[in-house]
Amino acid sequence: MKKLLLIAAVAVASIFGAQAQETEVNQYGQKVTSIPIKAQVQDGILVFQNKDAGYKMWFDVRIQGDAAVFFGYDKDLTNYTPANGMSLRRTRFAVKTQIDENWYGEFDTDWTSGLPEIKDAILQYDGFENFQIKMGNFKENFSIQRNTTSRHLQFLERPMVTSLAPSRHLGINVRYDSPLVWASFGVFGPELKDAEAQTLMEDANKDLSMNEGLSYTGKVVLRPLHKMENGSLHIGAAVSYREPKTTGGDLEDALWGFARYSTRNGTNINRKKYLDTNYIFGLDHELAYTVELAGHYEGLRYEAAYIARTAYQTEEFGGEGLTADGWYVQAGYMLFGGKQNYDAGGAKYTRVKRGKEWGDVEACARVEYCNFNLSDRYMGGSGYAYTLGLNFFPIENVKLMINYQFNDNDEYATAKGKTATGYDKNGNPTKNANRIAEDSKSRGVDYHMVACRFQVAF
Repeated sequence: MKKLLLIAAVAVASIFGAQAQETEVNQYGQKVTSIPIKAQVQDGILVFQNKDAGYKMWFDVRIQGDAAVFFGYDKDLTNYTPANGMSLRRTRFAVKTQIDENWYGEFDTDWTSGLPEIKDAILQYDGFENFQIKMGNFKENFSIQRNTTSRHLQFLERPMVTSLAPSRHLGINVRYDSPLVWASFGVFGPELKDAEAQTLMEDANKDLSMNEGLSYTGKVVLRPLHKMENGSLHIGAAVSYREPKTTGGDLEDALWGFARYSTRNGTNINRKKYLDTNYIFGLDHELAYTVELAGHYEGLRYEAAYIARTAYQTEEFGGEGLTADGWYVQAGYMLFGGKQNYDAGGAKYTRVKRGKEWGDVEACARVEYCNFNLSDRYMGGSGYAYTLGLNFFPIENVKLMINYQFNDNDEYATAKGKTATGYDKNGNPTKNANRIAEDSKSRGVDYHMVACRFQVAF
């Protein structure tokens, strides 16, 4: 009996000895409780954790390098054509911490410009069953494509119409998560974009006594196949009521309130935004809305969405509702037995599982349309894009991508009047779409693109 008690005592000591708490004095002269942690490498990610204490901290570093070439455009039409190049798309450094079983914190930065830019700054509470409360600067729960991290995108860039979806803003959000129903509602303020936008916001507050503008965003997702182990079905809808923001433009623009809808075609290297409404002044509020369908089965993943955003002007500016919209349909398939994965908690897709020891390849295709022709006064252009892609996953934290894309822009996609999009009756290039001759050999700046990316996350 004594021997059994001794064995039990040794077992208990071995369990709790690793978690032995000590009282120490910290760098501020305060007595604190100290517990040991274990350092591990999980799929190339350095993690410090103590499972029994519910503590975990890790670094999230992501580097994406891009290169692109463009061809097939009308060189005689304009010199405002796509320019070949290379760039670092993202250089991210984040520290993420599960402080205990209920509290989570995150600080994420991007260094691509040479100066730090705040991305996510989050405090999160998970202490209520099926509910999560998040505060700080983070992406609004609106578009599945916008909320999917850039690590797990099927193409180099998100579809053009995703530019209409809200991104990161300061705010507070409550999320409900059950196997069948996922729902979210948040109240958001300004965008922490960069030093220039921050200065404008502060000057508008100081000099013009302007509110920073609030937004109210809600989303509901149904998942009727939640019991299916090797597949998923995601049916979502979201709406966002948005007051004018004071970030962007200048102080005079902020005084009148404005919206602006613009987007690039498929790569960040071609900096030209052919689709661009320029400033829409006299903004009273905006209403953004979307419906989306996504799913996966084994190695197949598909996604489609319609996104629209309407700018409602004040009576002084005509009281008009101006709607920009568009859609996309895309799919990808793992060629060598790999599996797609759905993140139920985030209502989005996450990293794939490779099918072979040497890795796996995902073949992807996408068709998209974006329309910024709002009215006779605001013709920002429209365009289709057709994309094929291959993604190679040699190991868990490395990804190589290549995209071919054809961009078909209309004659109103003049990049705010910077580029000609056709020829007049005398055969001269013109930036005025209404003067383009019926027999013009070009209507819009159309071109082909081949782009690639290397990505490492550690």
